[in-house]
Amino acid sequence: MSSISEKDNVKMKKNLFLALEGIDGSGKSTQVKLLADYLTNAGHKVYTTFEPTDSRIGCVIRDIFNHKMEADHRTIAGLFVADRLNHLLNKTDGMLKKMEDGFTVITDRYYFSSYAYHGAHIPVDWVIEANSLSAGLLRPDLNIFIDISPETGMKRLHKGRTSMELFENIENLTLVRNKYFEVMEKLKSQEKIYITDGNRPPEAIAADIRTEISNMV
Repeated sequence: MSSISEKDNVKMKKNLFLALEGIDGSGKSTQVKLLADYLTNAGHKVYTTFEPTDSRIGCVIRDIFNHKMEADHRTIAGLFVADRLNHLLNKTDGMLKKMEDGFTVITDRYYFSSYAYHGAHIPVDWVIEANSLSAGLLRPDLNIFIDISPETGMKRLHKGRTSMELFENIENLTLVRNKYFEVMEKLKSQEKIYITDGNRPPEAIAADIRTEISNMV
């Protein structure tokens, strides 16, 4: 891990809210850990989290993803809205509480995931509107999109896996990647978005993310 310069420490004074995005297999979890380590070394209190959460609502979503129960795409989108609001508003460990307590919060997926994954199957404007309360409550200081090809994503998912989740197929990942770019273009005036090439080694990706974050006051 690269050393943290004094200049970086001076710049990164406030706690941040950062959302990592990408299709399945993009390496978000790895980058969350590398970014958390970097910001911790820079003096931040860091809280990492993910969506869907491990709440009871999130567990229902995971059961659907793992083919233990069936649900319409509209139902899944609605469950994510509920899970996300609980993720924000939970009085014990909700993201708003963590932000108020001075933590820099890094989440593996946020509402752009809903825009892309659900918007690939139902009207995206409805998905954006359904998540408008979450966006109003807490908008990321930066949405970090790790871009890989659907083929690369599937190759990574198949490595060491014996089964695929609901959205994990080449056709869907292609739709989702396209929808990510469509929605990022649509919302570029409202959202801060950074796109990085996820086809490179993890440390190269992490270095670019660190550079982008270090420029934030």
